[in-house]
Amino acid sequence: MGVTLVAPPARERGFHRPVASLGPMTSGNLGRDLMAGPPPTHLPADPADAALAGGESPAAVVRRFPASPAAWAALAEQARDQGADDVTVYAYSRVGYHRSLDMLRRNGWKGHGPVPWEHEPNRGFLRSLALLAISARAIGETEEWERCSQFLRDSSPRAADELID
Repeated sequence: MGVTLVAPPARERGFHRPVASLGPMTSGNLGRDLMAGPPPTHLPADPADAALAGGESPAAVVRRFPASPAAWAALAEQARDQGADDVTVYAYSRVGYHRSLDMLRRNGWKGHGPVPWEHEPNRGFLRSLALLAISARAIGETEEWERCSQFLRDSSPRAADELID
């Protein structure tokens, strides 16, 4: 009775190399300039915008819509306009910024690319990011100011012009 030796699969012997994937070849990819960068991200309508436009206080809107970037941006703006400490503005805008990142990712954003100011639902994110940059500078967080202001300019040059320049 002989023993048969079987070599382990190639990947277990260190010969496996992952194959690069460009993603599915769908009609959405055909004809698109892949070197042009990602397409713009357009967030869905934020129900907090209607509540704020209807006169509800930002704090009440944050309680109703805690995931809303627009609600947190409005709360940060209100705090700033009422003379709150820069740390308070920083904290509110940071929550808005992080809520925005969650929403952007759920809507196809891959960590970079345009988020146009011209698309109204994007403005909660862009306002939160601008307020985070400005309040970071106010509390001496120079690296955060530089990172956030550049992120804003990369996301939407118009928003940067409107909100921090």
